[in-house]
Formats: sequence, structure tokens, C-alpha cells
Amino acid sequence: MSAVTNPATVAECLRVGAGFSQSDRAWIAEQFATLNARLAGFHADATELEVSVKDRAAKGQKVTLECWIAGRQKIVTTSTEEDLHAALNDVRDDLRRRLNDAKTRQEPRHNKHLRDTGPQPDDQQVGNTEPARADAETA
Repeated sequence: MSAVTNPATVAECLRVGAGFSQSDRAWIAEQFATLNARLAGFHADATELEVSVKDRAAKGQKVTLECWIAGRQKIVTTSTEEDLHAALNDVRDDLRRRLNDAKTRQEPRHNKHLRDTGPQPDDQQVGNTEPARADAETA
């Protein structure tokens, strides 16, 4: 994979939505800092994150983290944890998992080494047994 010239970071790509103020942004970016390593493989100008909370500090609060990366489907993670800190950590960890899963699904397609060292298809094994069967029939 070629190096990204302007890697995405949480601080650069994060927007705060409903339920959060701009003063919360720095604190949230700090909570999401562990995503930086995962986002670094994407261009900053093609990556967006938005976090929002519905009914903040209420019993039924819902935190939502949305991630848009150009050329990929939007990823939405949610948490209904009552503690805001725990809810933010929950959506962060879920996004990291889903980004890792998406990368794993795409990797073999773009990695010739992984394609070439995979298990042999069953039709090649069948091809090896065909001549033996043909010899047995003619004998």
C-alpha cells in the first residue's frame, strides 16, 4: 500500500454534532486519539468523523459516531451507555473494530502474496485423481 501524503487524524477530521459544544471537541478528540493509527491509512481530505449525543445526561442517552471515508460505505456506531465517557469509549472501540474488519475483507484482493499462497482449489486435486482413474479403467 502506498503511503498517504496527508494522513487522517481524529483532531483534523472530527466534527461535533447535536448535544455537544465546540468546547467538548478537544476532550472528545483526546478520547478518540487511539483511532489515529487506524485512520492514518486514509487521506485526511477524504475522511470525516461526526459524534453526536441525543438526550445527553438523561437515562436514555444515545451517542452516535459516524465515519465517512471516500470510496467506502458510511460506518455508524452507537452506544446507549448511561455514562458519557463509557459511551464515547464504546463507539470509538466499535468503530476501530469495524474499520479493522473492513480492511481485512479488502486486503486479500489487493495483496498478491496473500492470493498466491492460499489453499489450492479442489478442482486441481480432482485433476490429479482423474489420470489414475483413467489408467485403472484401461488396465
